[in-house]
Order: sequence, then structure tokens, then C-alpha cells
Amino acid sequence: MIIRLRQPSREVEVRGGRPARAVLIELGFAPESYIVICNGTLVPSDTVLHESDSVELRPVISGG
Repeated sequence: MIIRLRQPSREVEVRGGRPARAVLIELGFAPESYIVICNGTLVPSDTVLHESDSVELRPVISGG
């Protein structure tokens, strides 16, 4: 499955059929530092991502 990343903007290919949390860890990201958007919907990190899904990962940004 193709994963779209923001900052830096790029695409990576990973195996589907696993929870988003496992994909984040495989890519070297802390799961609590990213939000997962699957097929246009914000989903929790325990959501299983499939080969046919459109997935985007965005870093969590906070400030005051």
C-alpha cells in the first residue's frame, strides 16, 4: 500500500493487513506523534490498514 507522508512530503510503500500503529513503528515514527487518515477519515492507531486503502500520515502539531 502507498502511504503519503507530510513534512517531508513523500510517498512510501509498505505491506498492508496490519494495524496503523505497526506501520508507524516500521517507518520509525512514534505512534503518539502522528495522526492516521485512512480513506479520508481520521482513524485510531489500532485500525487495520489494507492494500486498497488510501493512507496519509500527518505529524501532530501543538502550540499555544
